Amino acid sequence: MTKDCTLLSKLIYSKVIGKVIAVSGPKVAETTKLLENTFRAVNIALINEFALMCDKLKIDVWEVIEAAKTKPFGFMPFYPGPGLGGHCLPIDPLYLTWKSRLLGFEARLIELASQINLHMPHHVVHKIIEFINKKKHSIVNANIFVIGVTYKKDVPDIRESPAIDIVKLLIEKQARVSYYDPYVSVFNFNKLSLRSTKLTKENLAKSDCVVIITDHSALDYDLILKNSKLIFDTRNAYNNINNSKVIRI
Repeated sequence: MTKDCTLLSKLIYSKVIGKVIAVSGPKVAETTKLLENTFRAVNIALINEFALMCDKLKIDVWEVIEAAKTKPFGFMPFYPGPGLGGHCLPIDPLYLTWKSRLLGFEARLIELASQINLHMPHHVVHKIIEFINKKKHSIVNANIFVIGVTYKKDVPDIRESPAIDIVKLLIEKQARVSYYDPYVSVFNFNKLSLRSTKLTKENLAKSDCVVIITDHSALDYDLILKNSKLIFDTRNAYNNINNSKVIRI
């Protein structure tokens, strides 16, 4: 709030952080964080929309991204997924749009990005139903085994996780949903509660579709691949694996 506060804060943080950047005040600091979050949210929305478009065109969006990454300037890779999670990306940019609206300004690009990202769980469920139907099954009473329910890999945090909407939508479609997550023993959401089941050959084999929502590092991907009938990989965990039972987002 004051120059002295800024100086003292910088001195304290410099003891544990290599480089400390001081700005003119709390509003700039908070808006800087909002810019970082919004930058990621908008670019993730762009690649999510690109993935939806590539799905219609029957083009592998992951191969496209890998090729684009070879450009040494002017391109930064972002990756599609089942939706945004956590507190920062899906929520903070919308706080910024709300505040702007109070001042008579519509942040249209941020709002549109949010709509695209919020659609991704619906796209995932739509594709699951499509894959199940191709196997001459109905989503009704189909056994869907969800792998990973946290909003990102290797953390125990389920806040705003896309798994919440995906599991909710699957249950509404009358699918039988079970899940495994090494970080979440009980998955509580929308007045529902599921317990993590074991990642075993038997549980994988009896599932009509295994859906990888969170690509935790500790997962036994060989076990999943060998024992699943159908895998919907929303995170490109099986990159460069050519297997007819693995379908990527």
